[in-house]
Amino acid sequence: MPTKIASVKDIPAGECIPVDAPDGRSIALYNVDGQIYAMNGVCPHAGGPLGEGSMEGSVVTCPWHGWSFDVKTGACENNPDVTVECPKITVVGDDVLVD
Repeated sequence: MPTKIASVKDIPAGECIPVDAPDGRSIALYNVDGQIYAMNGVCPHAGGPLGEGSMEGSVVTCPWHGWSFDVKTGACENNPDVTVECPKITVVGDDVLVD
């Protein structure tokens, strides 16, 4: 059953926020031109907080060591062998729900 983890109004366009899912997962939410995307909130390189990264277009850069990821796919720009999980989310009205 999908669970609300945020409101769209909490994620300004071109920004990201960290959230904790009810099951304890760290999830990062991103607003790219009004579309909301989600990725695992922990950078696979060194555990940095991806929800606190800087955004440029659909790419977030980890604040700890500068690894960059496409928030639409989870693909790493620094290492093509690395990806970040993108949990399934649904937006209903202003609610952001995670499965």
